[in-house]
Amino acid sequence: MPAIRDLLGEALGVGETYRLRLEERDGRLVAEHPNDDSPMAIAVVEGLDGLEERPPPEPVTVEIVGRVVDGRIAGKVVDTEHGNR
Repeated sequence: MPAIRDLLGEALGVGETYRLRLEERDGRLVAEHPNDDSPMAIAVVEGLDGLEERPPPEPVTVEIVGRVVDGRIAGKVVDTEHGNR
């Protein structure tokens, strides 16, 4: 039987990358989670120095990291439209 932690990790996509459109909410860049089973949105908190604009006008590639920030799963920008960051 799978552990709850394993099931939650799968739903949140920890370690997975997604191409996401970011928006600013309450001073933080966030995105809706592309997995409908995810109970959390994504707070993008790492890799922000590579962004020319906040929020960026185009989707960026975000990797889901294994921690929670402000009630959202944390993510880091790993690629922008201008190449790897």
